[in-house]
Amino acid sequence: MIRPIASRFLSNVVSGFIGLALSGVLVVTATASAQSGDTVAVVGTKQITVKELNDKYDEVVRQTINPPTKEVFLEDLIRYEMGVQEAYKKGLPEDPLVKERIRQEIYKGLIEREIGKKVSDIKVTDAEMQAYYKKNPELRSSHILIEYRPDATADQKKAAKDRAGEILDEVKKGKRAFEEYVGLYTDDVLSKKTGGDVGWQTAVTLVPSYYNALLAMKNNEVRGLIETQYGFHIIKKTGQRPYADANKRTIRAAVFDSKRKILFDAYFAGLKRQYPTKVNKDKIK
Repeated sequence: MIRPIASRFLSNVVSGFIGLALSGVLVVTATASAQSGDTVAVVGTKQITVKELNDKYDEVVRQTINPPTKEVFLEDLIRYEMGVQEAYKKGLPEDPLVKERIRQEIYKGLIEREIGKKVSDIKVTDAEMQAYYKKNPELRSSHILIEYRPDATADQKKAAKDRAGEILDEVKKGKRAFEEYVGLYTDDVLSKKTGGDVGWQTAVTLVPSYYNALLAMKNNEVRGLIETQYGFHIIKKTGQRPYADANKRTIRAAVFDSKRKILFDAYFAGLKRQYPTKVNKDKIK
């Protein structure tokens, strides 16, 4: 059994062992130039040098609070080498799933090499966070959902819309509290328990059509019908947080992601000039 701490490192290595082999970090064939005094272990056709052991072990020490002993780590490294060689013997590099994993590792390696440094250098200022939040505040709402199945027919969708419209007309009359209408009509089992309340949400966590409708509303205003992939919603806006009370970590992450997207878009725009692309949109259903 592989010991938990050492295997945490090795599991990451195993997940991309083909990619590492391609990059030359791991070599299945023996290194002829290695002197016997530099070799700490020989596993089949692979010599593990003292330098290789020390380099990998140092990486584990940097990544873990309670690293294994070097002897324990060497044992796991030997098992890893056995597994790699056995995989080659059984022809795993030709397995379609493994080949796809190779493509994924190569793609990730390319992105890391080409724009990884730029991404890690991204800085997010408070001014940028405030500007983002002005357009994308945290909102709170309650809703009544009249759902339809993902594979619903046009007639089934119409029936759901008609039912939602009737409920909206009744809600607008205001004879009951909104929460009571939720209890009577909503198909959302989870929010039904809280009177339709879905809590504080952001532009990232809400479906765009729902969020945009909510953003345009005043507090305590009720609107419908808002269609999403889940069905038709009757929504009531119950709050909009000021920036001072907002989750700054979430805002920072959103701004960071938007800056990272700019880097990705620019990089692939450049690649498109090298790789002409044709998309048959009529084939998309």
